Amino acid sequence: MGEFGTLNWLIVIAYVVGNLLLGFFLSNRVQTADHFFLGQRTTPWWAIGISVVATYVGALAFLGGPAWAYNEGFSVVFIHINYPIAIAITVTLFLPFFYASGTASIFDYLERRFGLTSRTVMSGIFLFGNIAYSGIMLYTTALVLEFITGIDVVTAIVIVGIVALTYTVLGGIAAVIWTDVIQSGILFVGAFIILFMLLGELPNGLSSALTDLKAIGRTDPFEYSIDPAKVATIWTGVIAMSVYHVVVYGVNQMMVQRTLAAKSIGDAKKAYIMMGYVAFPIFALFFGIGLLFYSHYEGRPFDNDNLIVLEFVSTIGVPGLMGIVTAAIVAAAMSSLDSSLNSMATVTTLDFYQKFVKREASAEHYLAASRWFTVMWAFAIIVPAILFTRSDGSVLEVLSKVGSFFVGAKLAMFGLGFYSKHTSERGLIIGVVAGFLFLAYIEYFQDIAWPWYCPLGGLVSIAVAWVASVALDGFRDDYSPYTVKGQNARYEAEGRALKKDGWYVVAGRVDKASYWLLAYFVACVGALWVFEAVI
Repeated sequence: MGEFGTLNWLIVIAYVVGNLLLGFFLSNRVQTADHFFLGQRTTPWWAIGISVVATYVGALAFLGGPAWAYNEGFSVVFIHINYPIAIAITVTLFLPFFYASGTASIFDYLERRFGLTSRTVMSGIFLFGNIAYSGIMLYTTALVLEFITGIDVVTAIVIVGIVALTYTVLGGIAAVIWTDVIQSGILFVGAFIILFMLLGELPNGLSSALTDLKAIGRTDPFEYSIDPAKVATIWTGVIAMSVYHVVVYGVNQMMVQRTLAAKSIGDAKKAYIMMGYVAFPIFALFFGIGLLFYSHYEGRPFDNDNLIVLEFVSTIGVPGLMGIVTAAIVAAAMSSLDSSLNSMATVTTLDFYQKFVKREASAEHYLAASRWFTVMWAFAIIVPAILFTRSDGSVLEVLSKVGSFFVGAKLAMFGLGFYSKHTSERGLIIGVVAGFLFLAYIEYFQDIAWPWYCPLGGLVSIAVAWVASVALDGFRDDYSPYTVKGQNARYEAEGRALKKDGWYVVAGRVDKASYWLLAYFVACVGALWVFEAVI
């Protein structure tokens, strides 16, 4: 690639400096650990919603989305069509419990429902999984910097990690959310510029390109195969990945924590519902770009498919375009990395340090500890980031596969917590271990696509946990007050209102907005059918 140029450098440097200044400005509002974890619960719902979108979409979609569609075709879009279903379930069953808890850690629920051991085990699983997640974030961004500047990828990993660490450790969750708002704007500006330029580069126009792609089967989103080894089918998208995304949004500390910073349960739900509406169009955009790249490059192989976007931008030669796109990708990666660092520091402080090391300390002490844990995790994730430099597949698919190993355990723990009458803590731990062993067996000895890891691992964990609970601790007479039935019964017995400002405050009651989400899902499927029919 040619010289990066002064203009491009100025754009990237301005973005980085802007994030650091915002973190410094918001640091004045962080006086306690609660401020660091939740802000002051005054953040508007739309900012939280944009932050949720930016965290999960991020650089993995910007680079990995086009790479995935370039290789597999448009059928991969069904992997991400299920967000309306997942979000409707999440705001109905999960958020009411966590928002009412008053604590920044969602694992506090597990201690109340089962005991301290289950809270500690799941907190540890979260931290371990997030190390891999954050490593991919760093790798993705470093890949960009290496490609455009020639900086060694390991050096780039360290630089990006330190920048994200700095504004996160200063401003806490408030800095995470507001920098995510800015970063998402930069991300989508870059994406639409790429799409516009790509459309201009198609030799015979968009219609001709889509017709040619359809003729070779690249545009069909409907893959009906029941082969469990196939990743992108309508069955994995609607069934397996719906379960996956319910867990990702419903019991993921990194996602839920920012909604706990909302002013009310209604605002928390609205923030998530935003994701339910915008996620599919966003992923359709990135997969569509990958589809058009296949036409533009006539399907030629790349040494690393994640670099297709950068390869294209580098050949256009528009002044400042590479700087904008680079800032967009760096912004996208940092929007995920900062969320990860803040949530990992939160869990470490509340679920380990405060529980086992320093039970009684001042708010200022826990704030200082949280900041030190943020620094610790920032340096810890450098190792997996370096390891991921050896991967040349879609980083979006790599992340999804890594995450699929952990979501089954979360599904079992929280699912049984919400609905099971007889599950005990001892049985639950046995079930989680059984689920991990089962997934290890599938990975090494069976040819089953990773989207099925979540429902399969979750079902094994749930079944074993229930049987083990009954065998070890017998049947229970009553539902725990922390189950869906128990919570509803408690509210009714106390005469408490089930709704506040038009939104249900208890789990298991469906808001009108959730029905509209399900209708939107049907509309998305219909839009895909129309797309394939008319081109």
